[in-house]
Amino acid sequence: MEGSYDGIESDADLIEWSRGYCRAVRRERAVSVRFDLVDWEVSHRAKRRAAAVKRPKLDGATVGEPFDWDALDGSDGRPLRCTVSLTWEAFESFDRVEWESTLRHELIHVEQYQRDGTTDHGPAFRERAAHLDTDVHCPAFSDPKYVLTCGDCGDLVARRYRDCKLVEQRERYRSNCCGASLELA
Repeated sequence: MEGSYDGIESDADLIEWSRGYCRAVRRERAVSVRFDLVDWEVSHRAKRRAAAVKRPKLDGATVGEPFDWDALDGSDGRPLRCTVSLTWEAFESFDRVEWESTLRHELIHVEQYQRDGTTDHGPAFRERAAHLDTDVHCPAFSDPKYVLTCGDCGDLVARRYRDCKLVEQRERYRSNCCGASLELA
């Protein structure tokens, strides 16, 4: 990897360091990813996701079943391109260990997509996450605008970053833990 982690000051630096880290993981942990088919970008708007793999939705694609890229119109037999979108605010909020874990998480998504034409957080993802020593879900890095809790025990029910039906019509919903009404904390 070129450049030091502590020296990341720009989108280009973040992409370069993250891409280098992912290439090292591919070599060290036998991750089957074609980086020539992966684009990289940095988001300064995302609030809920530390990173994401943007990819086309392909009809008939199922995790665990290799996708027939040759049968896809416009494909030359290779997977279609995808984009790893890195969130600057998450990078700034996380320490290096958390950021590296986030990148390994996204590598699993790229690997699944390039093999199966889709990706999810199901059993195959969980198994691969354990092998790559990463989490199934990335940690939160920003405070939600709305926090809904159980009216009886006070347990967290949901975090929402913008107004939605659950927030506006919370009286119509019940918590899973106690079956109680939801409260806006």
